[in-house]
Amino acid sequence: MERDVERQLWSIEGNSQRLDGGAMFGNAPKALWERWATPDERNRIELACRALLVRDDDRWILFETGIGAFFEPQLKDRFGVEEPNHVLLESLAEVGLTDADINVVVLSHLHFDHAGGLLAAWEEGREPRLLFPNARYIVSARAWDRANRPHPRDKASFIPELQPLLYASNRLEVVVGPSSPTLGPEFRLHHSDGHTPGLLCTEIPGQAGPVLFAADLIPGRAWVHTSITMGYDRFPEKLIDEKRAIMDELAARNGRVFFTHDPNTAIAYLTKDEHGRFGTIMPKASLTGQVA
Repeated sequence: MERDVERQLWSIEGNSQRLDGGAMFGNAPKALWERWATPDERNRIELACRALLVRDDDRWILFETGIGAFFEPQLKDRFGVEEPNHVLLESLAEVGLTDADINVVVLSHLHFDHAGGLLAAWEEGREPRLLFPNARYIVSARAWDRANRPHPRDKASFIPELQPLLYASNRLEVVVGPSSPTLGPEFRLHHSDGHTPGLLCTEIPGQAGPVLFAADLIPGRAWVHTSITMGYDRFPEKLIDEKRAIMDELAARNGRVFFTHDPNTAIAYLTKDEHGRFGTIMPKASLTGQVA
């Protein structure tokens, strides 16, 4: 039975990023994806690395931590990280919180642009340091296994120092099924393998319909189009099937999608027309404590 809890939602901006538009839109031609994203002179498009903060009764739950500021300067430029400071921590401060106030961090997967914010900002001569000292870290078993034994094709997407730090914290929860003991049964976990094995998309109950933290299954509004995938997706055809199935269910229940990478939209309602095409309505650029 679901607890009688009024949950509040905040969108928490992290460090922004610019990546190659062709890589972000897979096999979609530039003439198509330019309608949704304007590339710069290096063919890169603007991307957010946005987290979702949920106040659930007396606890604070953070879904992902963005890319953070852990990269040394040379790698920061290579991966298009815009700001030198740890923007996520500043965004939490605007809500009146520090990383020590967070009780749970849910990680959809451990690619650096979703988990890098777990680490303190880079300082010359200092080893990587884990933030969120009072939080339980939640990750799926398959995502954990992939991060520890990556394929050569996606090895560069992981932070080698991060997994040992998470393990040594003694606060890591590796989940297998549709729920987490820490989160509780109200939060439904959807497992996906199209982008990377073990991606977790968490469904958050809401009075106005469920909210899906879609992570890289649906990184932004443009990717609601069923056939649009990323060049970074391990198994694009599988991702399309997974995306269609979860959007079918979500649209039927008046669901909303929370977008991590869309620079202009944090959340929107999902729609499906008579031809089976998905779209979004009532987009919001940010959330500032709204009731779920």
